[in-house]
Amino acid sequence: MRDLMNQLANDLLDGQTRIVCQVVETRGSTPQKAGAYMMIAPDGQQWGTLGGGCVENEVKSRSLMTLQPDQCLVSSYVLDHDYAWADGLICGGKMIITSQKFETRDSKFMDYAKAWARLDETGHGFREAIVQHASDLIQTILGQRFLVDHLGQLAGFWPEPPTMDQLELVRNSKATLQRPVTVSGVSVIQWPQRIQVVIVGAGHVGQAVAELAQRANFEVVVVDDRAQFANLERFPKATEIHVGPFQEILTNIEITSRTYLLIVTRGHGHDQEALGLVAATPAAYVGLIGSRRKIKMITEALQTEGLASDSLARVKAPIGLPIGSQSIFEIAVSVVAEMIAWRNLGESDARKLGGPSAHLIADPSANNGPPHTRAEVV
Repeated sequence: MRDLMNQLANDLLDGQTRIVCQVVETRGSTPQKAGAYMMIAPDGQQWGTLGGGCVENEVKSRSLMTLQPDQCLVSSYVLDHDYAWADGLICGGKMIITSQKFETRDSKFMDYAKAWARLDETGHGFREAIVQHASDLIQTILGQRFLVDHLGQLAGFWPEPPTMDQLELVRNSKATLQRPVTVSGVSVIQWPQRIQVVIVGAGHVGQAVAELAQRANFEVVVVDDRAQFANLERFPKATEIHVGPFQEILTNIEITSRTYLLIVTRGHGHDQEALGLVAATPAAYVGLIGSRRKIKMITEALQTEGLASDSLARVKAPIGLPIGSQSIFEIAVSVVAEMIAWRNLGESDARKLGGPSAHLIADPSANNGPPHTRAEVV
């Protein structure tokens, strides 16, 4: 999304006309949720998606044929037999979509798009408000948009700033990542915090997790003591790669409440060292790969070394959702799915999805399951 908003600002600056379509409210089952953007050029070229199918095609066609500059078109679609039979989208949901046409060098919307991208880059999460219909309670401009940062401060608007009543409405709304809301004609969308995943261990599992995590919109940082594994060739989209002793790197790297730490090193000793260094940090998620037997051994050893029990209690081990993973790719899918759940649902609800992970069964010497090769060892 950040790339799309930066492109939108640059296209307008370059003299291009663009149509911006956005899902602002949904009910029931729909192919995209509130917040989804689609940008259209006058020749029909498209960036982003509203979910595909006949609804997206109709929004695109209507917008190209009927929209005037700065006009806001609000359309409502019910995914029933009439709209969605051909595309297999008969799910009964409802989508409300706004479409707006912005002409060459619309400086106000350029500023809005840049403000959106800047907020997303800070990583703290923010709210976007879009006026979809008039209200008796608040005087509104159809299609008006504004941004509220994580501190509740106005951070951007188009075409005019909101009233204090509008701003308070957005600040006090019950919008969450899972449940955008519409109050008094204003749709409020909660955009997520950007999470940085620090992967300690650049072996096969670390590499597979990094690839999927990046595609799921996590920012990936890689830590290992082996330059032949922790490098741009193997992790081309990592935002940072740190090579050196774990003690040195993990005591100096910035770890915040927006950090997820994933320990997938090549050996138990390295796992224990890394966990001892990060268990008490402010990280929102600390996960350790391995069998229950190994985890028990590491936990007992760290307790003996004096690591507080409450620091160890917060560690997620074993990691990954229980999907019966066997291959390295499947292990990565289960681990990234768990991190997505923590990010989107919160720790409490995410933990309810967990359980013994099939790919993290015991070592051959243990009595709680068949042996499994440690796939991340290289």
